[in-house]
Amino acid sequence: MTNTRRTYGDSCGIARALDIVGERWALLVIRELIHGPKRFTDLRAGLPRVGPDMLAARLRELEEAGVIRRGTLPPPAASKIYELTGWGTELAPVLVALGRWGSRAPMPDQAPPLGIDAAIVALETTFDPEAAGWVTAAFELTLSDQVFTLEVAAGRLEITRGHAPAGMTPAASIETDTATLAAVVWHGHPLARAVTEGALRVTGDDEAAADFVGLFAPPVPA
Repeated sequence: MTNTRRTYGDSCGIARALDIVGERWALLVIRELIHGPKRFTDLRAGLPRVGPDMLAARLRELEEAGVIRRGTLPPPAASKIYELTGWGTELAPVLVALGRWGSRAPMPDQAPPLGIDAAIVALETTFDPEAAGWVTAAFELTLSDQVFTLEVAAGRLEITRGHAPAGMTPAASIETDTATLAAVVWHGHPLARAVTEGALRVTGDDEAAADFVGLFAPPVPA
């Protein structure tokens, strides 16, 4: 089969990286896999504007490059999934830095709500280490039917998919949707009002939930 992929033909490491991940949708596919493996249908749900043929092409190219690999979930699910390789995982801080830079650009007109994994990465890009310097706590965040655990300590944030492990008690559990999360965390909508409106539910310490909101700083426009 003839290789039809475009190349910059430049030996610079940036150019060689873009030869691998510079095609349309490639970096967003990687974004969707940062916090764990997904099925093809899950990737489609997170990237609703990409067609199935285009998504399949990007997955194939990233797999050939060694950035992702295919696998199978253990029984009883036994579903076929895609996940990042060790080399692919090294792109996580690159994407967070890129997201932090890009969040300062103007929002598109009539922008749709963030996807779930996009919202989680957005939390990472807007995390404020100075505001979190005194916080040592774990939080559970449920967006639709997906649960994430956020651990904050020593001005650092670590996010994993799934409930908090045994022995770890979250200071607060927050259940909402991505639009409400964005409104509360980045756009000044009061947390208490979101709770009253029924758009957000807090289990646990209300003050800890307020601390959670304060961990993230709205981006400053460029």
